[in-house]
Amino acid sequence: MNFRARSHGFTLIELIMVLMLLGVLAVVLVPRINPQEFGARGFHDETLALMRYAQKTAIAQRRTVCVAFTPGTATLNIAAASAINNCTVALVGPRGETPASVTAGNGTSYLATPVDFFFNALGQPSVGQTFQVASGGAAIGLTITVWAETGYVQ
Repeated sequence: MNFRARSHGFTLIELIMVLMLLGVLAVVLVPRINPQEFGARGFHDETLALMRYAQKTAIAQRRTVCVAFTPGTATLNIAAASAINNCTVALVGPRGETPASVTAGNGTSYLATPVDFFFNALGQPSVGQTFQVASGGAAIGLTITVWAETGYVQ
C-alpha cells in the first residue's frame, strides 16, 4: 500500500475560517440591501437628472421650463415662446417621453411635496429649495438642492 504523506484539499480549520468570514460579511451586508431604499435611490437620481435636464433645456432653447410636483412625480413643461413664463407645452424628455417626468415606485415619494418652480432662459430658478426623497414615509438622507443664485442642482 502506498500512502501519501499529504492529501490534497482543505483542512477543517480552513473551512471553519471561511464560513466565519462569510457569516461576518452576511451580517454586515444583508441589512444594506433593502429593495425599497434601492428604489428610492433610483428615484432620487432620476429626479436629479430631470432637474438638470430642465435647466439645460431652458438655457439651450432660451425659454422658460416649468417643474411641477406631486408627492410621487415631477413633470416638465416648456413655454411656447421666449419671454413667456406660462408653460403650456409638454417638454419631450431625453428618451422621447412626453412629457418629461419621473415617477416614484411603491413606497417612495418626496418627504414633503416640493414647491412648483421654473427655470428662466438663463437657467436661474424662480425659487431655490431643498427637498428629500422618502422611503416608506421616512427620510433616508437623499436630498436634492436647487440653488436660488445659480440654479445649480445638487
